[in-house]
Amino acid sequence: MDTYRRCFIKSFKHDGHLHRQWQRNWLMPQSMLLPQHAEENMLVLINNQTPITEADGSTWVSRVPAVSFFIPTKWFNVVAMIEDYGIRYYCNLASPPYLAGNVLTYIDYDLDVIRTTGGELAVVDRDEYERHKQEYRYPPVVDSKVNQGLREVTQRIRSGKSPFEDQVVLDYYEAWTSRPDHEAEEDQA
Repeated sequence: MDTYRRCFIKSFKHDGHLHRQWQRNWLMPQSMLLPQHAEENMLVLINNQTPITEADGSTWVSRVPAVSFFIPTKWFNVVAMIEDYGIRYYCNLASPPYLAGNVLTYIDYDLDVIRTTGGELAVVDRDEYERHKQEYRYPPVVDSKVNQGLREVTQRIRSGKSPFEDQVVLDYYEAWTSRPDHEAEEDQA
């Protein structure tokens, strides 16, 4: 039987300081990925009401279930949040993910793209990106990669290309919640 693996997600800033941690996530087995996701070697992580720790040590719990997509070599990641009125996608412009053991890490570059449940697209936090670009002295290659990631993720959103497929997000979440060991696994967390 394919098993989900518990993972931590840690995001850092360019200077190496910890930005945010998601404490309780489950990595979907590669064998359960759709062919288009397997082709890109996507890492798909699922969580529901996971504790999130901020850089200052404060902790809060996420309100809604989420399915996150990380694509090796891509300078963005996608969090599909399953809300009462539909799925909202929050896309972080970030370094490609690095998975070591049960810890997935990446560098968050502030700039974000949001696709609302109604399909509208918004690029947010440009001012924060520009400020940190100066403060952390992003090299030109990082600026180029972040802008390339921005073009790629907005193109995927506009074309409805993976992982921006609501039914797939719901199917992945349902597969995770309906497995026999789900309740026991949640209790151990």
